[in-house]
Amino acid sequence: MKLIYSQPYVRVIRRIDNNQQLYIQTLAYIHLYKDRIETEAQTFSLKNVFDMSFKSFSSNNGFLYLHTHQGVFTYIVESNPSKFIKVFKNIKY
Repeated sequence: MKLIYSQPYVRVIRRIDNNQQLYIQTLAYIHLYKDRIETEAQTFSLKNVFDMSFKSFSSNNGFLYLHTHQGVFTYIVESNPSKFIKVFKNIKY
């Protein structure tokens, strides 16, 4: 299936090294296809994704919420995902 849209998000990994807690941030992508949404860790069928929403906490940074049948998944985004959400809603509805 052809990739329709990708939204970057920040993946935060907590690690303990030499008795110190470290937070490692890496850039990852949420990929939107016609029938599914894929992240680095999970794949969701579009029929199991009910909605998406965004809550900003600074100019463009915020949380992208993916509302699914398994619960709500939160992703930290550094750019406004309004276009990603609009494309998703056009496909879904």
